[in-house]
Amino acid sequence: MVHFVGAGSGAADLITLRGDRLLRAADVVIWAGSLVNPELLDACRPDCEVHDSATMTLEEVVAVMERAHAAGREVVRLHTGDPSVYGAIQEQMDALAARGIPFDVTPGVSSFCGAAAALRQELTLPGVSQTVMLTRLEGRTPMPAGEDMRSLAAHGSTMVIFLSAGMLERLQEELLAAGRSPEEPVAIVYKATWPDEEVIRCRVGTLAETGAAHGIRSTALVVVGRVLEGSYDRSRLYDPGFSTGFRRAHDGA
Repeated sequence: MVHFVGAGSGAADLITLRGDRLLRAADVVIWAGSLVNPELLDACRPDCEVHDSATMTLEEVVAVMERAHAAGREVVRLHTGDPSVYGAIQEQMDALAARGIPFDVTPGVSSFCGAAAALRQELTLPGVSQTVMLTRLEGRTPMPAGEDMRSLAAHGSTMVIFLSAGMLERLQEELLAAGRSPEEPVAIVYKATWPDEEVIRCRVGTLAETGAAHGIRSTALVVVGRVLEGSYDRSRLYDPGFSTGFRRAHDGA
């Protein structure tokens, strides 16, 4: 069996209990060494075979999995955050399926969740935004039609922007061109939940300047949205005048 495991957003203790159990039992671990906290490897058995996928191609990764499966060994493919978001796991799973190799997926804490925790911020606030967009600025990987930054930003919802920390000047231009106000709040979260985590707050109009001043070039998420302003409507969920399937409305007295 090959187990795709989300390592979490950075802190070693943010891996799930299931992910930790699989990691401790693995005969072979293929980990994303450029992104995953190396402390997680401390859980591996002394005889565990470890491969760093940062230096490997898809074909090389699949070949390791195939050999391990043929030898009856358990494999953990350790990805950063949650592997369903920019994890490039679909091509790996499809390759395994084509070879008849069984696999499963253990979700992890995505870096966007880690960023929200670092900000101490809810990303969906009543009366402000009920939609969160997880996206990226076009780089070497092109964006599909209709998913360019300008089109998505025009919706005005909360945005968590991945893989764009090295292109903040262009990101700022696209946000402004989409109609986002220069005064709309922005947070740059560098290495969310890692020991050297840093939270930098600014405005859309000063995004590029702020990022440059702090030397931000990679390993950071950009959160854009009015949820960062602080004002919002009270949730109906815990409003005494709002009935639910578990509680009848009353006057709150």
